[in-house]
Amino acid sequence: MSVITVTKQNYESEVVHADKPVLLDFWATWCGPCRMVSPVVDEVAEEHPEFKVGKVNVDEQPELAQQFGIVSIPTLIVLKSGEVIRKSVGALPKNQIVALLQG
Repeated sequence: MSVITVTKQNYESEVVHADKPVLLDFWATWCGPCRMVSPVVDEVAEEHPEFKVGKVNVDEQPELAQQFGIVSIPTLIVLKSGEVIRKSVGALPKNQIVALLQG
């Protein structure tokens, strides 16, 4: 499954009402570690269709970043039914991102 761009406009339909757990990657274009994590998140999305994967650009979506209390990026958040169940700050290797998803 491909990665979706999450905005304040589609957040409710894509995340809150998702029929499976959601991984959100909070990132920015100027963030070096974010650029390292981004292709890994893309791979996870392709290899694990049992999860929905979205990316939130914190510069374009400051309301969502504030809603989740994002102070450092990259931040990965796993949600189920719109509720945060796990959160990780900083770049992670693929196996740790998958472990974060699987709990």
